[in-house]
Amino acid sequence: MNKKYIRQSRVVQTDLVLPNDTNNHNTLFGGVLMKKMDAVAAISARRHCRTDVVTASTDSVDFLAPIHPTDSICLESFVTWTGRTSLEVFVKAVAEDLLSGNRRIAATAFLTFVALDENGSPSQVPSVVPETKEEEFLHNTGGERAENRKRRRKKSEELASYMTIDKPWDS
Repeated sequence: MNKKYIRQSRVVQTDLVLPNDTNNHNTLFGGVLMKKMDAVAAISARRHCRTDVVTASTDSVDFLAPIHPTDSICLESFVTWTGRTSLEVFVKAVAEDLLSGNRRIAATAFLTFVALDENGSPSQVPSVVPETKEEEFLHNTGGERAENRKRRRKKSEELASYMTIDKPWDS
């Protein structure tokens, strides 16, 4: 399977912060940002493997700075690391005050996707080739994050085995 450059999966999307997307602190709802991050990450994953994908996990979304109604939000995503059928996508959210021009990284996240074939089964993905220092750093540390994800998933499966699925209103 051919390798692909990380830049081939890069997505950049800029949007306004609208009043209906803000919370009682007059900042962007975290859930709105998470939805936008998942969407751009999915585009990056699909660009990389040219198949359907499903979100398998979000490692974390680290909110680093508030995003205000006077800001635009620029999301940048790209595939940083691949397994056999999975892809790790890094997303950074850059807020820009449209009045002053000041820019800041407002959030970062790693999301993992699984590539699917035409039958909905996991399918092999091309590996990635980093070119910039940022890409090399993220790529070189991707294997460690993948191992952490596997451990976390096992813990989540263990936790789920103790959970009930009874209807709480029937108790």
